[in-house]
Amino acid sequence: MLERIQLLRNVGQFDSVNAGGQIPLSTLTLIYGENGRGKTTLSSILRSLGTGDAGLVQERHRLGAANPPHVVLGFAGNVTVQFQNNGWSATMPRIAIFDDAFVAANVCSGVEIAAGHRQNLHELILGAQGVALNAELQGHVTRIEEHNRALTQRSNAIPAAARGTINVDDFCALAPDPDIEAAIADAERALAAARSADVIRQQATFLPLSLPTFDTEAINALLARTLPDLEAEAGARVRAHLRSLGRGGEAWVGEGMSRIAGASQDQGHDVCPFCAQDLAGSALIGHYQAYFSEAYEGLKTTITQTGQGINTAHAGEIPAAFERAVRIASDGRTFWNAFTDIPAIEVDTAAVLRDWIAARDAVLVILRAKAAAPLEAMILAPETIALIAAYDVRRDAIAALSEALQACNAPIAIVKEQAANADVAARTGDLARLHAVRSRHSDPVSGLCDDYLGEKAAKTATEGLRAQARIALDNYRQNIFPAYEAAINNYLQRFNAGFRLGAVNPVNARGGSSCSYNVVINNVAVALTGDGGPAFRNTLSAGDRNTLALAFFFASLDQDPQLAQKILVVDDPMTSLDEHRALTTVQEMRRMQARVSQVIVLSHSKPFLCQLWEGADAAARQAITIRRDAIGSTFAIWDVNQDCITEHDRRHALVEAYLQAADPANERNVAAALRHILEAFMRVAYPATFIPGMLLGPFLGICQQRAGQQNQILAQADIDELRDLLAHANRFHHDTNPAYMTAVINDHELTQFSGRVLAFARRG
Repeated sequence: MLERIQLLRNVGQFDSVNAGGQIPLSTLTLIYGENGRGKTTLSSILRSLGTGDAGLVQERHRLGAANPPHVVLGFAGNVTVQFQNNGWSATMPRIAIFDDAFVAANVCSGVEIAAGHRQNLHELILGAQGVALNAELQGHVTRIEEHNRALTQRSNAIPAAARGTINVDDFCALAPDPDIEAAIADAERALAAARSADVIRQQATFLPLSLPTFDTEAINALLARTLPDLEAEAGARVRAHLRSLGRGGEAWVGEGMSRIAGASQDQGHDVCPFCAQDLAGSALIGHYQAYFSEAYEGLKTTITQTGQGINTAHAGEIPAAFERAVRIASDGRTFWNAFTDIPAIEVDTAAVLRDWIAARDAVLVILRAKAAAPLEAMILAPETIALIAAYDVRRDAIAALSEALQACNAPIAIVKEQAANADVAARTGDLARLHAVRSRHSDPVSGLCDDYLGEKAAKTATEGLRAQARIALDNYRQNIFPAYEAAINNYLQRFNAGFRLGAVNPVNARGGSSCSYNVVINNVAVALTGDGGPAFRNTLSAGDRNTLALAFFFASLDQDPQLAQKILVVDDPMTSLDEHRALTTVQEMRRMQARVSQVIVLSHSKPFLCQLWEGADAAARQAITIRRDAIGSTFAIWDVNQDCITEHDRRHALVEAYLQAADPANERNVAAALRHILEAFMRVAYPATFIPGMLLGPFLGICQQRAGQQNQILAQADIDELRDLLAHANRFHHDTNPAYMTAVINDHELTQFSGRVLAFARRG
């Protein structure tokens, strides 16, 4: 409970006021002040204390004051709270305040209802528990917005060039590929093939590459051949003889041997075709016959043909054709390697030709030697065998290369087929995606994507919490909103309002949860906003709006589980209220006093405060007035009882006092009061007949007309008495005697008529 206002300095109308420190506050504290004296300043100070909003005090810094506001308030338990250095030493959230700020924040600004009003009303309906649930929900919503901003930043940090046309989410979701480089190479080839379909269709596949062999076994067999009938020594003698014959000698002798048969015809023995001598005694003729036999000629022919065959297979255009085939294969490899894997062609054709020619020439040399001595057994020399072996290594390498290139013809056929039906756009997209995969899992992009995915996962988790919080809030609101609607309409009924609320429901919006409702007038629902038709702003009067605000306020207090600890502050609740609503407001505030810790009411209406005062426990009430002090305001004890006395009460007391003791100074006031006492009595006693604005003379006429009848107002004796009393009182009333201020007053006469007037007024 707020026990004392110990100091108000440099705030509003309060310069340096500590008078309130000597005035104890009670569970019901009434503060009266004329407009402009500082009631709203006090309300703002208490609102600032309850909310912790220092701006509410700072904005009321006293004009012309050099120093900042300083406020000291004393609470129960010897607790002192200060506002100093632009801040409170502690806050008191249990303070609930109804004032213009409450109306403007939760109901309407003027005649308009904005989104902020419905949002604030939503929190008002929820109460502390619901506000906590809603705050938790809004906290998750705020964090999701923070996640969204962070995701945008992390998304922008990922280079657009790295992801190409892929959006960030899909890009970051790309799975790693351990064989990405090979996949990219394949895709690049497939795309190149798609773009070069016509050229691929015309490009030839690989042809076989080969080198001729040297049949060393056959060559050695030929070199080893001799003629069994021709001894080598004899053959040597024949060749020596033939050499002695000079150039063409062997051909000449060979031709002569073919003529022996013709020259020896009819001779009975062989004779020399040249000299016709008998050849039986010639030592050389037998050797000549063996030398120039068919076997010998066949041997020489075989040697010659073998040499020619080697020339045919290993010389002439053959080496050039091989070089050309290798060059074609290299060109083909350069072309096809762009579309499929082709083994490297690393052939040193010069080295191949060098080893090839060396082996060939060595073989031809020995064949020439054999041709020169057919009957001499020969064998390939080790040097020649080594040359052939070196050549065979080259030949085997070429054979292996040829086999590898031939194996590529099948994939090449697939490339040709795919290229013929390829979609360039699709292949381009496939390659771009593979490049994106490689970029996604390469530094620094990989780290940036991990940051993005981490933030995205955090957002997903927060969204889950938001969903849970929304369910909890919705479950809470399902119960609280119908109860609040019923409470509001209950208060509106008590306040004698000509309307009620309908469809009080929560609304989830992007800007935060809010409340929607409509006003039901004559069973017709009126919208809160509208253009050109019935709406809140043109169907509710100022009094209706203030009544609605009070209903909102009291209904929200009903939902508060900590109501008993609340300090209730009400600032001028009578604004625009009709008299019948003022009474119900007093009644509701009396009921609320029993339910809260303290009620503080600030008002400029003395009658309203007097009604509160008269019905309150005398031991639990205090009244303070804010009065002018020089050019500022200060506090003082307010004598409510004195202000609660009506003018009728004062007149009655004045006449009573005169009857007790004559007071010449007041006798004219006593004489003037008699008619007012009679009028007041008749107004209360006969309100249906003595209506406002009617004078006592016409009223007496009506009474006289009804005397003795069923609708009689006054008995004849009362009529006569009232007429006599009125005749005396009219002498001192300005309406009936222009010289009322100079009419002679006789104390005895005045005393007599004063007693008769009071006696007449007591008859009711």
